[in-house]
Amino acid sequence: MRSDAKKNYDHILQVAHIVVTEQGADASLRDIARRADIGLGTLYRHFPTREALLDALLRSGFDELTTKAQELETASSSDAALLSWLREVVTGTGVYQGIVTVMVAAMEDTESALHASCAALRAAGARLLVRAQAEGLAHADIDGDDLFSLIAALAWLSDQPASAPRAEHHFNIIASSILTSRASGNLRTQL
Repeated sequence: MRSDAKKNYDHILQVAHIVVTEQGADASLRDIARRADIGLGTLYRHFPTREALLDALLRSGFDELTTKAQELETASSSDAALLSWLREVVTGTGVYQGIVTVMVAAMEDTESALHASCAALRAAGARLLVRAQAEGLAHADIDGDDLFSLIAALAWLSDQPASAPRAEHHFNIIASSILTSRASGNLRTQL
C-alpha cells in the first residue's frame, strides 16, 4: 500500500473508531466518510462492506485475545486461565455496542470479512476449554461453539444498560455453568 493510501486508511480507521464507539456497530458509513473528510467512494475503496470495516477495527483486538489465549494455554491453572481469557473477551467485545450481533452472524457466514477473525477467536477459546476439560475442571458437554455463544450472551447482556450493574453476577453464573464444582472451589480459594 502506498504511503498516502496507508495514511488515508489509518485516518479512516481512527474516525471509524470514534463514530462506531458513539453510534455502535450500525454506525452510518456516510457519517464516517463525512467526518473523515472523504467521499463515500473512498471509504468503500478501502472497506467494500461494513463487515470489512468492522473487521479492520476489531482485528488487532481479536489478534491480541488470540495471542493471550495461546499464552494462557501453558498457565498452571487451566480453569483460571479460561476464566481470565473469557473475561477479557467479554470486555473486548463490549467496546462497540451491537458488535456481538455482527460477530454471531459472521460465524455463520464464511464469506463475511469478520468470519476469519471470529473463527480464530473461537478456536483459541476452544483450546483453553479443552485443556480445562482434560483436567476435569470444565464440563465435558460444552464445546467451542457453546463457549462462543456464552461469550456472545455475556457481551450482549453487558451491552444492555439495565443489565450492566449485574454484569459480574452474570459472569459468575456463566463461569459456574462452564466449570465443574471442583474448579469453582479451586478458584474461590485462589481469590
